[in-house]
Amino acid sequence: MRRSWKAAVAAGASAVAVWPVAASSATHRDGDPGQGDGAARKGWTLVDQEGFDRPLAVDGAPWQLDPQGPRSPWNVDAFDDDGEAWTRMSGPLFAKELASLNVFRKRVAFGRNGWLTAEVAAVDKDRDGRPDSRPGLATERLPDGRRAARISEPSWDAGVLIRPTRPLPPRYRVEMTLRGIDFGGERNGTFDYNGRHNGYTREPCKTRFPWTFQGALPGKSRCEYPDVTRENGFYYLTILDYATPAPHGNPGIHFHRKAIMDGYYSDDERWKDAGTCDPKTGKIYRTFDGTFNGVNALFPRGDLFREAANNNISNEYYIKTACGNVSMDKPYGPGGKFRQHLTSAELQPRLLPKAAYRFAVERDRTGYTLEMSGPFLHVGQATLRVHHDFVEDGRPIWHYNQTPGEYDGRFDRRLVHKGPAGTYVTEHSWPKGSAYPDSFIIGDPHLNYYEGSALVDDIRLYVPEDRG
Repeated sequence: MRRSWKAAVAAGASAVAVWPVAASSATHRDGDPGQGDGAARKGWTLVDQEGFDRPLAVDGAPWQLDPQGPRSPWNVDAFDDDGEAWTRMSGPLFAKELASLNVFRKRVAFGRNGWLTAEVAAVDKDRDGRPDSRPGLATERLPDGRRAARISEPSWDAGVLIRPTRPLPPRYRVEMTLRGIDFGGERNGTFDYNGRHNGYTREPCKTRFPWTFQGALPGKSRCEYPDVTRENGFYYLTILDYATPAPHGNPGIHFHRKAIMDGYYSDDERWKDAGTCDPKTGKIYRTFDGTFNGVNALFPRGDLFREAANNNISNEYYIKTACGNVSMDKPYGPGGKFRQHLTSAELQPRLLPKAAYRFAVERDRTGYTLEMSGPFLHVGQATLRVHHDFVEDGRPIWHYNQTPGEYDGRFDRRLVHKGPAGTYVTEHSWPKGSAYPDSFIIGDPHLNYYEGSALVDDIRLYVPEDRG
């Protein structure tokens, strides 16, 4: 079947919100990474901030059953939970599998004038009318007395995100401070600690069901779908191309990312040739020789898709690091010995919350800048920044245009997605006249992947001092 790509929330992109300057400046917090008081960022004016000093009302909010379909408040496109793409690729089997579960959700605004929104979701696999786990977002007092927000996700079949309530301005800097992370990766040289493996509790049947990049899998029961416990992760700060991100099945987000800083903690064999950058020496080492606590800083390409691995339901990535620049569709490093992700640096979770990491994304007139600051493995306290133009050396960042006038349609293409029972076609992946608002996410956007908790503090939004 042939369908046209629907630009996500295109109407919202042309009505960019005007963000008033915050009434009071941010206060300095000892242990912040980088240059101290974030309100004093050179060239930027603080317009909103959240330090989580007051209790949140997220966990006490009632659950809502997601009705699915185009009338759902969480509907996105053909690749979301009940998307037409999966139905076309899978035939009746996908609808049957999806009908075996419910999805319950919360959408709660918080912060000054409700500038932030928490999106919480959990699966009800036995359809008993209540979610199977209790993910949430709540304030917590740290050992030094300050407060932060704990993202809590005790089961992989759930998701928790923080996002802006309104689309981001045309130019901005958004940043967050990470105070703790427990979404897998090694601790003291092992993936097995605190009674878990890679951050997952040890119950069986933790699988991708029912969302895969090919749709439903014929002849497979829920527990026979691929296991997820060797792959955990967390989105430190990522920019998406639609206004209302929320947790969905894993594949869908792979069509919606503009700029990515995330952690992907996996010792799966398919990543055995991946590399990690040592920012101190500028040399690449095998990810399997590290601690599996890395930060990926990725620019999704708008001209190249992962046909073999992900059925054209994911962009390829361009990566800039202190060890050089690579495109993930090609081998890299000495002798071309590395493939897949080039991780930019590794965190040291044992130093948290006394230490902290700051992640920031800037959008200016030319493109996106990704920034990370903190005590990284090998190099110690450092700030790492990389910039990619909207179109650089003929290579575009996917869906970079917030308005139709910023893009002329040159990178539009037809994409074919094949499943076991049929084919879905995205006739226009990036048409002329489309527009894609910027929205950030912090947390876990997947309903069938990732499990753990994290402490987030001090989310801030800036606009240029010169708004001309």
